Amino acid sequence: MARIAIFTERYTIRRSIELTALTNFRIAAGKLGHDCDFIFRSEIMSIPRYDGLLIRALTDPLNTSYVAARMAQACGLRVLDEPYSIVVCCDKVNMYQHLMRAGVPIPDTCFLTDDQVTPEQAHELFERYGKPLVLKAPNSSFSAYVERVHDVASFIKIGRRFLRRADRLVVQQYLPSAFDWRVTILDGKVLSVVKYVMADGAWRIHDRDEEGSPNLCRVEGVRAEEVPPELKRIALRAGGAIGRSLYGVDIKQFDDGFVVIEVNDNPNIDAGNEDSNNPEVYRNVIRHLVGEPWEGWI
Repeated sequence: MARIAIFTERYTIRRSIELTALTNFRIAAGKLGHDCDFIFRSEIMSIPRYDGLLIRALTDPLNTSYVAARMAQACGLRVLDEPYSIVVCCDKVNMYQHLMRAGVPIPDTCFLTDDQVTPEQAHELFERYGKPLVLKAPNSSFSAYVERVHDVASFIKIGRRFLRRADRLVVQQYLPSAFDWRVTILDGKVLSVVKYVMADGAWRIHDRDEEGSPNLCRVEGVRAEEVPPELKRIALRAGGAIGRSLYGVDIKQFDDGFVVIEVNDNPNIDAGNEDSNNPEVYRNVIRHLVGEPWEGWI
């Protein structure tokens, strides 16, 4: 019997599907014969008493979750997400550079410093990548600090605003689609596959309408036989470019193939969404944390 800790923060349990998923992890551990406790920031010093740590809180090298991951790794625990993946995925420049080196298909992408955000550079990139362009701050999450720009003035204004948060700016080709594939992978195996279907009028997974209200995507379950083999291959290749931890790979599909939009650490695993066609998601995560063998979903 192993002891598993799930590190979370009260402010991250915003929706019932998140709380239900946490409960499902605990139930799965119990059915496999293991103990599972929820621990919070004030209990971080108890981590060495456990055999594995699952982080279900916002990850960032400046957050307590990263301290928890480092502590678990230093004590020899299996941990999701492990510190290296947090560092890479929380910096989009770092993440895209990993994908580029591995030859993973991504949108046309470049990185700019503050002195490169100029009208001349804007004109060149609009000509090279087309209009609009997508600007991203490297340390953005949930589509925050991700914007489309259609002209030079907005390119300069938004680019310089984002560069107050970082020393480099991500500029990408805009690739519209009605949905994104989300392939959740762990240790080089597929845990689940869903579609994130954009809301009406939205162009990204987490968007807002004209009045500023949340305009969230719809999550559609996908049966195993509906998953294109090439999608699986591209997703595993993208995850492998980062490491062998727990990742959510966002991918767009076009007539000529698949394009990876990004690789996320600490991906959503929400009850009724990512587990909709594979309830073994919870058990497989626990099996990984205790070093037991498990099979990928597809």
